[in-house]
Amino acid sequence: MIVGIGVDLVDVPRFEEHLRRTPRLLARLFSTTERTLKPRSLAARYAAKEALIKALGGSEGVHWTDIEITSEASGRPVFSLSGETAITVARRGITAVHLSLSHDAGLATAYVVAESLPGAEVPASEIPPRREDDA
Repeated sequence: MIVGIGVDLVDVPRFEEHLRRTPRLLARLFSTTERTLKPRSLAARYAAKEALIKALGGSEGVHWTDIEITSEASGRPVFSLSGETAITVARRGITAVHLSLSHDAGLATAYVVAESLPGAEVPASEIPPRREDDA
């Protein structure tokens, strides 16, 4: 069952300008691996993170650097969630998150669909607390 959808669109040149003016945004928004990517790919990943937050219904319990976009061997983009964000997604009973990315003509876009099986919500008592070394 679909429990949320999210879409986001980013103007790549404007996003690049924000990164130039505020270099510390890289560390606040992206994982170490993501920071090595080209600006258009970063813009698409930023859009993906925004779209995920929309699909989840809000940002409570979600942290930017807990969300990493990686690629399968086929090149298909996938979310790699960790820390409090992974816990938040599990608590909401989300069992699958689908992601589509694109960038062209100075724009980057992402579309996210979050799915859940009925009764898949995980009680908070069954989720271990975040460990210090998970930070």
